[in-house]
Amino acid sequence: MTQRNAESPNGSHAHAPYDLVFAGKRIHFIGIGGSGMSGLAQMLRNRGAAVMGSDQSWSPLLERLENLGIHTHVGDGMSVLPNDLDLVVYSAAIKHDHPELLAASERSIRTMTYAEVLGLAQQQCTSLSIAGTHGKSTTTAMTAWVLLRTGLDPSVIVGATCEQIGGGSRNGAARIPTGKMQGAPGVMVCEACEFNRSFHQHRPTIAVINNVEADHLDCYRDLEAIIQSFREFAGLLPSSDKGGKLLIAHEGAHRREVCSDLGCAVATWGFSPSADFQVVYDGKAQRVGILQDGIWVAQWTNQMPGDHNALNSAAAAITSHWLGADWEAIAEALCEFRGLDRRSHFKGARTLQGGGKVRVFDDYAHHPTECEKTLRALRVSERPRRLICVFQPHQASRTRHLMAEFASSFSNANIVLVPDIFFSRDSEIDKQTVTSSDLVDKLRELGTDARHHHPFEAINRELEAICQDGDLVVTMGAGPVYKIAETFLGSELQAPLDWVKNVRSA
Repeated sequence: MTQRNAESPNGSHAHAPYDLVFAGKRIHFIGIGGSGMSGLAQMLRNRGAAVMGSDQSWSPLLERLENLGIHTHVGDGMSVLPNDLDLVVYSAAIKHDHPELLAASERSIRTMTYAEVLGLAQQQCTSLSIAGTHGKSTTTAMTAWVLLRTGLDPSVIVGATCEQIGGGSRNGAARIPTGKMQGAPGVMVCEACEFNRSFHQHRPTIAVINNVEADHLDCYRDLEAIIQSFREFAGLLPSSDKGGKLLIAHEGAHRREVCSDLGCAVATWGFSPSADFQVVYDGKAQRVGILQDGIWVAQWTNQMPGDHNALNSAAAAITSHWLGADWEAIAEALCEFRGLDRRSHFKGARTLQGGGKVRVFDDYAHHPTECEKTLRALRVSERPRRLICVFQPHQASRTRHLMAEFASSFSNANIVLVPDIFFSRDSEIDKQTVTSSDLVDKLRELGTDARHHHPFEAINRELEAICQDGDLVVTMGAGPVYKIAETFLGSELQAPLDWVKNVRSA
């Protein structure tokens, strides 16, 4: 990986260095339907690899991959696992006793995690890794869009779908084509997830840390361990004389602990006048501005509501400027950014039988802070008659450990409808430790109108019964709760039966 780009006859750099690793390789992805995994699969295919993959269930992402020419298999991929593979890549959700991993081991096929392969792809790039408990996907997508619009042509991996950047990934220029960093290795913008310490495999040149809170307590002992993990992530940055830079939130990211003894340059941003980059936000107009050393450098209007998205967009602006984009062009691009799937995403309006309309939104929020900020932003920006939240808890460990925080995070909702917990990576013992009814009881203790519904489909019957003209419904959570919104709007996504039959038999 130390080999430099070979120049083409005209003196330009035709290929990024990581082409030399992946081009011509046969690579199988286990869990290819995940946002990050599907994005990485597309990127490696475009870098010259022959890519295929499997996942346990059908999803629109699998259909998208098929349409791009990447063969996918639904269910156990043992029957389609070729013997001549060079590499098997698996997501963080895949356990070590997975049949395909065991088969790869028996056949002496090399296996690597998603994060390890992503780290390889970052080497010799001007890599920007965006981390934090909240806001990673939004900030990554915003930054990617700004860099695209300002001519810096980045490669991108983001854990969500953003149509403005072409989905969840793209391949950009091998060298930065314009700006003050013209000629440097091409920009690669990546979401950096702290789950299972995956982001320790990243190899960033520049990094963002949005915030640091207690989460993923199934793999971290406590908040102190999480802070230490972020500190180790920041320690991956090169020294300042080699271009290493960290942008960290002035408040809410434990910056003193995270930034101690770092060799890279460090700057802070936030609403405080003491931050290196002060952010100013007018919530009603959704107008955002940045002051550096008390001087206005940029201002724009966000289409995504909320002070959290004001901070996300400011981080995108600052890092884009570091990479060579002009402030005025950055502001113009941010005004145009429409958002990404499952982040305060307006799904449509439903006309009620008795007249009147209900607006429907969907959001990925699954942590108390995310829930609170999203609901407050919708309350301020949309001003609904009533705000009805359908919240699906995600994981037993998160629900149990953060029960009190969840109970206090729904004060901006008039009604909270709670289906059963979506269990992910939970053991059978964990599943017995907490229920959605426990959360509903806590919400009611604080005066929130909360109701537990089982089965899942009962939520839609409740919405049909209670919705009135002027209401806003938001489905919220990391599981399949978005299907409630689609069913309520009459546009539930279903797998084409012929296509599912074909991929199962392939």
